[in-house]
Amino acid sequence: MELRQLEYFVAVAEEQNFTRAAERVHISQSGVSAQIRQLERELGADLFDRSGRAATLTVAGLAALEHARAALAAAAAVGQAVGEVTELIRGRLAVGMVTGCTITPLFDALAAFHRAHPGVEISLLEDGSDRLIESVRAGSLDLALVGTATAPDGLEAHTIISERLVAAVPAGHPLAGRDRVTLAELSAYPIVCMPAGTGLRTVFDQACAAQDVRPVIALQASAADAIADLAARGIAVAVLSDSMAAQHGDRLTALTIDDATTPALLALVWRGTHGPAVRELLAYARRAFPG
Repeated sequence: MELRQLEYFVAVAEEQNFTRAAERVHISQSGVSAQIRQLERELGADLFDRSGRAATLTVAGLAALEHARAALAAAAAVGQAVGEVTELIRGRLAVGMVTGCTITPLFDALAAFHRAHPGVEISLLEDGSDRLIESVRAGSLDLALVGTATAPDGLEAHTIISERLVAAVPAGHPLAGRDRVTLAELSAYPIVCMPAGTGLRTVFDQACAAQDVRPVIALQASAADAIADLAARGIAVAVLSDSMAAQHGDRLTALTIDDATTPALLALVWRGTHGPAVRELLAYARRAFPG
């Protein structure tokens, strides 16, 4: 039994898919499958039910998962303990970033960290905020840049941006001559916004629920530029953060949404317990994102 086999096993268990797990650990799907088959032969039991579209854990797999995670954590702790004594930071860092994010100081922080600590292997995963937050909680990600409505329970957070939502419309739209709008007035028009699971969408949905308003979400896109492009063509009214809309001020007019007062947050999140590599990366990230 090898640590890499346990790593592949945990990746498939968390992704519930051999292809996504292979992308996560940066080897071929056939390589992941072969190593897990070998692990199953050594253990004398199937770890996954492969009969459906998703790779689901068998009873044996469920029993093995917690111990596999513990073994990987223990192996990582060995390197961290030696690193703390020798003042050498090494190992792996898994970082997440919300899909469609154009806030680039995270890249600057990663580059500066890499120059200072070339012995640390860094991976970057782009995904929806809700999945990233759960991955940080589960320990498969060390740090993530996410959009959220509130600081996630059980995690540390460093807020980078806190902004209210705005509606954005092109010239000639019935709302273009105004600077403010209510959610009820907004619901008379089709909406284009980010998909469920993003911080901005969560804030919008919560504001609508509080006012008992049910807007028609006609279109969804993960990137602010795509949302703005669709709104500029008159297809739907865009719901964006203030700074997102400001980047398209030449073709869209931003309207304050009076009854959507809770801000959308862009934040770095991490677990309270972490090793020296995470602490050091956080120091670089805080310098890149003063907050």
